[in-house]
Amino acid sequence: MDLRNRQITVGELLDNPRSKAVFQRRFGKFMKHPMVGAARSLSLAQLQEMAAVYIPQKTIQDTLRELEQL
Repeated sequence: MDLRNRQITVGELLDNPRSKAVFQRRFGKFMKHPMVGAARSLSLAQLQEMAAVYIPQKTIQDTLRELEQL
């Protein structure tokens, strides 16, 4: 998947069934959080920066690699 240098929006990723499945599988418990809806306008780079506070860097990198392989 073309992540457009990580400028693709979270909303675009969540609207795509394949990339949404990646998020659901890796972050299922977070997907129901109210902030997910608010994050739809963020770029993937912005989400990555925010998530680094809560999620291990290896998990973030593995997720990015998986999204790129779609």
